[in-house]
Amino acid sequence: MYLETSIISYLVARPSRDIVTAAHQQITLEWWTLHRKEFDLFVSELVIREAEAGDPDAAQRRMEVLAGIRSLVLTEDARSLAHALIAGGALPEKAAADALHVAVATVQGAEYLLTWNCQHIANARVRVRIDRVCRERGLAPPVLCTPEELMGDME
Repeated sequence: MYLETSIISYLVARPSRDIVTAAHQQITLEWWTLHRKEFDLFVSELVIREAEAGDPDAAQRRMEVLAGIRSLVLTEDARSLAHALIAGGALPEKAAADALHVAVATVQGAEYLLTWNCQHIANARVRVRIDRVCRERGLAPPVLCTPEELMGDME
């Protein structure tokens, strides 16, 4: 399972006053506590760079979570697929980092990409476009989902 940066951010952020964000934070914590051990987790160099940015205290908390998770190199194959996702209309140019997250997970053969980015990744309309571009290149994309979608019984 590829963990996109929003998962790490929600996991360690101070509780939000926004009810939806607070619910996402709670669901993320529950998934992390109850289900993360059911998966082999990995991130990419991009997740590391994004997690290091911003408020130093928050960045330190994010980096502590990432310390035990394998980080993958951004390969030329992943960069090429990210470009194809944008060129093929699956994602807009402004979502280049999101395209790279999807591309790394796809090229590395991840079964799932876990995210709270429901605008450019875990979005039913976007999933169809991502799937089309990946399959045109002979690749099977991961299931693009939120922790809430993986909270069910795994038996």
